[in-house]
Amino acid sequence: MAPLVQEVHFPQLHIPIMIDRKFPVLPAGSIPASAGDSLYLSNLDDMIGARVFTPTVYFYGSNSLTSESRSLADVLHDALAAVLVPYYPLSGRMRETENGKLEIFFGAGQGALMVEAHSEMVLADLGDLTVPNPGWEPLVYRFPNEEPYKILDMPLLIAQVTMFSCGGFSLGLRLCHCICDGLGAMQLLRAWATTAKSGTLVIDPEPCWDREIFRPQYPPVVKFPHTEFSRIDDGSSLTKSLWIAKPVQRCYKISPEFQARVKTQAKDEAFPCTTFDAMAAHIWRSWVKALDVKPRDYQLRLTFSVNARQKLKNPPLKSGFYGNAVCVACAVSSVSELIDGSLSSTTSLVHEARLSVSEEYLRSTIDYVEVHRPTRLEFGGKLTITQWTRFSIYESADFGWGRPIYAGPIDLTPTPQVCILLPGGESDPSGTMVVCICLPKSANIVEARPELTGLGRRQATPDADLQANLQAIRERPGMLGTEGGEREALPISPASSGPEIWRRPRLGGMLRDGRKLSTPEVVTTKP
Repeated sequence: MAPLVQEVHFPQLHIPIMIDRKFPVLPAGSIPASAGDSLYLSNLDDMIGARVFTPTVYFYGSNSLTSESRSLADVLHDALAAVLVPYYPLSGRMRETENGKLEIFFGAGQGALMVEAHSEMVLADLGDLTVPNPGWEPLVYRFPNEEPYKILDMPLLIAQVTMFSCGGFSLGLRLCHCICDGLGAMQLLRAWATTAKSGTLVIDPEPCWDREIFRPQYPPVVKFPHTEFSRIDDGSSLTKSLWIAKPVQRCYKISPEFQARVKTQAKDEAFPCTTFDAMAAHIWRSWVKALDVKPRDYQLRLTFSVNARQKLKNPPLKSGFYGNAVCVACAVSSVSELIDGSLSSTTSLVHEARLSVSEEYLRSTIDYVEVHRPTRLEFGGKLTITQWTRFSIYESADFGWGRPIYAGPIDLTPTPQVCILLPGGESDPSGTMVVCICLPKSANIVEARPELTGLGRRQATPDADLQANLQAIRERPGMLGTEGGEREALPISPASSGPEIWRRPRLGGMLRDGRKLSTPEVVTTKP
């Protein structure tokens, strides 16, 4: 039986890459823009959090290849050139106008960028291809001496095809977030892949730019405080834990059964929570406990994006809209409330934050950005959860060689206060969720068991470990014991040389040293 929660380890890698050629991808036909023209970007496109490239990588096995006489890069180039006609804004460049506002401008010889590369390694050398690995970074092209977060005067789509000696290959993409949100990126990817697969341009739905629909009001009307954008002096220990201590990326596979148990424990008669509400609350609480955040009265924020497409009625968005149509929801809680409060109470905060995103809230967000124009990302006291589980990323990335083995992000460590929820992968259609999160190296990541509350917890002495597990088992959703009163050993880690942790049976029972237990308790016994 597969574990309910499993940490997936990945190796540290050095992938030697040889670049064979680089070439632009220009639209294959005429487009409704000429040199000197520009396109408006909305304030949702222009939020500081969108001023990044989103890197993703897609792996395909050697048995995915056909007898295509042309190179993979040429096939992908021709399909992308066709797609850049209806998606012509991606052939432009980004620039700033007055007050730092972004727009797209068009000039001669712009277009997207295609890179063809190869490696002497084989796919099997890359470790577990079910979870992201920062070592895959060379598979996504970056310009020499490229500045971090540079988006101005850059190709808005950069694609690198890397062939491995086994015949497998990867497609590494960098897509400017200002052009599209996650759903928009899936729409573009699906059009590109379907076009490559069929050999002729296929677009469904017809892409729609329509950024003017999100123009700010004049005068601007900011109706909400928008705590998600507030600059907060980080008076907690988070800065030291996450930015000075150089955290590492950890990945956990969360089974559907575990998700269901967390959701059941998080439910309250006052509100109908979703799986996301419950898991986001659970991750937030576990993250705070693992980092041992101080002081206890410090106010923390949880932020996450909410798709606003179905909330827009005046006017509604067209089905082919591929721009940013998301709002940032924000829940606020003190450290002590997260640690000592119930999972249900934290879930209610997430639930309320999600439901607070309305058309009125979105319009207020647009006007807030117009008035304040934030110029830096604010990470103070914040965990940001990004949900990719509903993206059709595997289905959308079939270019004619089958669905990818892995499709998703690579490295979270540049922004260690971001947690990503990913689908389980092409080989696991069961509904497994992969949680990717950054923690300092000093954090002792517990071997995932349903009886332990957190995905990680702070490094501690055996006595402190005991107290931490006492609290964990008291709070663990629905798993204080096994059916039938049988005991079960819970080693702290697979190779633990310390004391074993034994769980009290649900109904009476004994420890192996003969002592009876009548209340929920965890005790240590010598190995």
